[in-house]
Amino acid sequence: MENMNIRQKLHAIQTSLKAPKGQKNKFGGYKYRSCEDILTAVKPLLQEWGCSLVIKDDIVELGVSRRVYVKAEAFLYDNDGSAYIQANGFAREAEIKKGMDDAQITGSASSYARKYALNGLFAIDDSSLDPDATNKHSKESPKTNSTKTEDLF
Repeated sequence: MENMNIRQKLHAIQTSLKAPKGQKNKFGGYKYRSCEDILTAVKPLLQEWGCSLVIKDDIVELGVSRRVYVKAEAFLYDNDGSAYIQANGFAREAEIKKGMDDAQITGSASSYARKYALNGLFAIDDSSLDPDATNKHSKESPKTNSTKTEDLF
């Protein structure tokens, strides 16, 4: 493990990570994984491979229309401080979300953005056959986009 670089450690974590869908949508009847599910699953692997994970959020304006998005950045650090790999996820706040105040709307967008940053970093596939990827319950659902900022391999 000491002779492994950060990309090799990331590969080991990606191939070992099992992040089950521990949540159930009562309305749609499907299972999904939350950001917390991913974090719970990855923490033992971070310990095993000598890595740390840091996630941070920023509010950014994007596009011609200058829409406001939550940008989540997930950083996987080698604990020796020599290197890191980063992935980003974006989620747009819904303008109106029934039953939520403004802070809850922002928190929901943050959770989405963080989840998709982690999906990108750890190669977690929410394929088109995955109900979590195709949930269309509300026209107000946040848009998401997972973007890797570094060519990992």
